[in-house]
Amino acid sequence: MPEKVVEVENLIKQYKTVTAVDRISFDIYKGEIFSLVGPNGAGKTTTVEILECLREPTSGSAKVLGFDLLNEEMEIKKRIGVMPQEFNAFERLTVKENVELIAKIYNVKPETKQILEELGVWEVRNRQFHKLSGGMQRRVGVCMALISEPELLFLDEPTTGLDPHARGECWEVIRTLKKLGKTVFLTSHYMDEVGQLSDRAGVIVN
Repeated sequence: MPEKVVEVENLIKQYKTVTAVDRISFDIYKGEIFSLVGPNGAGKTTTVEILECLREPTSGSAKVLGFDLLNEEMEIKKRIGVMPQEFNAFERLTVKENVELIAKIYNVKPETKQILEELGVWEVRNRQFHKLSGGMQRRVGVCMALISEPELLFLDEPTTGLDPHARGECWEVIRTLKKLGKTVFLTSHYMDEVGQLSDRAGVIVN
């Protein structure tokens, strides 16, 4: 059997009278693109933020890369990369400066040129972030998420708000991640996107 990198069982997140996540269970395997799909407000982002150790679940259990969500969160955070739904970089910094800043935060010395080349942004490395197209900005976001050499990458609705051409560019980046051997957890509410990219998908109903 392939190695499990995420194990979720009966996960629940409640906010007073609202149940944002209601008893969901799923596994993600090493090297695959797994998509969590559902309409806006279904609980996709809440689920992702729990697995990123940004929110605590009300009940249920989860392991990420073999580490327990509640007791070993620092071990998880060291091993994951994240591009949140509302991704932003420093607008006045260049592409290369933004990526190098994240490297300094993580105290790593990655192969910056190699990462930028693999994701198709090396040619615009000296351009300020705010001058890039929407699709190219998302590429930079993925580069920044990859800079710490994560074992698991979370992409929360990465193509929301993009035009069709930019969405296509983002799809190619995600396919590249799989070729690089990365495990990708993708959330989306676009069924065509899920069909194009996913090895497996989980659907949140209601």
